[in-house]
Amino acid sequence: MDPFVTLTASAVPLDIANIDTDQLLPARFLKKPRSAGYGNFLLHDERKLGFPLDDPAYAGARVLVTDRNFGCGSSREGAVYALVDGGFRCVVAPSFGDIFAANAAKNGLLTITLPEETVAELRRQLQEAPGVAVTVDLPAQTLTGPDGQPLPFAIDPFKKECLIEGLDDVALTLRLQDAIDAFDRADAEARPWLVPGA
Repeated sequence: MDPFVTLTASAVPLDIANIDTDQLLPARFLKKPRSAGYGNFLLHDERKLGFPLDDPAYAGARVLVTDRNFGCGSSREGAVYALVDGGFRCVVAPSFGDIFAANAAKNGLLTITLPEETVAELRRQLQEAPGVAVTVDLPAQTLTGPDGQPLPFAIDPFKKECLIEGLDDVALTLRLQDAIDAFDRADAEARPWLVPGA
């Protein structure tokens, strides 16, 4: 996955609480291959006239600033795919569904948890100045909003390391390739009858 170090990009506010994974990517689209572009189906059934994600003023936004309990519901990794394929690298909310947040980190999507009143104020600023950029500095653990005020956020150190280095679960496993190869060689010597074709 692409490393996440710093990001300066426009942000889109979404004043909806309790957005679940079925809203993020309705189940009927899961039968399509991801190559079809899950971003095309992001919040498909929620989009009505005037929906912020369809507002040209927020076109190209890479940060989503939303309300509490974002990504609740089932453990649908496709919900994260829809956000990532839709161009988002960061979601800011007062709280997240636990499984969604774990899936997000494994796919290069940073979730930032800030106090509810802080997030509400950030959304207000974004609504007053559509298309304005925010800056996320992951090493410094700060989000700087339209008012220039850096907002510190907490993140698990392991999750932070994986995002900065662009390490998904496969890449983490491959870091142990030398140890895996050494084990395979030793095991083949100790139990040659298990080696295919031996």
